Amino acid sequence: MNSKTRDFLSGVAEVAPVMVAYIPIGLLWGTLAAAKGISPLEALMMSVIVFAGSAQFVAVDMWHDPVPVLLLTFTALIVNIRHVLMSASLSRHIDAIPRVLQPIVAYFLTDESWALAERRAQQEPLTLAFYLGVSLPLAATWWIATGTGAMLGRALGDPSAIGLDFAFSAMFISILMGFWKGPSTAGVLVASGAVAAATHLVFDGPWYIMAGGLAGALYAYLTWRAEDVA
Repeated sequence: MNSKTRDFLSGVAEVAPVMVAYIPIGLLWGTLAAAKGISPLEALMMSVIVFAGSAQFVAVDMWHDPVPVLLLTFTALIVNIRHVLMSASLSRHIDAIPRVLQPIVAYFLTDESWALAERRAQQEPLTLAFYLGVSLPLAATWWIATGTGAMLGRALGDPSAIGLDFAFSAMFISILMGFWKGPSTAGVLVASGAVAAATHLVFDGPWYIMAGGLAGALYAYLTWRAEDVA
């Protein structure tokens, strides 16, 4: 087995539990899309073109006739602004990936693929094969689950009624624990969570996502500067 195949299969093994969490969330989104009159084909195409679960949930929630295109676009931008921070973080590790292929890395970037790629980079060099091993199964699972949910519609019932809507959050929390480095990590989480919660209480819309991410990044920067000076 060559190194590329080994790295790809390693990525698949790492992401397998995350794929399980994607299934109920994708089904839930598909049922919500069907309830708004979005056809299965349209739902599938949205998942393929947008490929951003949080933005898709926001879009479905705001969906009505006529579709508020400008408002949806702006809201999706705010929801996904965290990708700027994740991209900056991941860019430190992709020098070995040809520049012509880096747009592929950007397309498949999700919270989960970023977290698993960052954790891998802490242990050994991040390769394109590993990243694709993580990203391709995630994308395929999301596309299939959302399309299936849209086809079955309300026949599936409401997965959130039994708490399956928390699967994403629980899964991502477990991934983040792999980054735990003691009090410094706790400080970032507290700063980010507190600012996000306060922003959510004060302002309508998804501003809390951007505020929480910036607060965590600022805390980490200030803490690092203080340790560097000391």
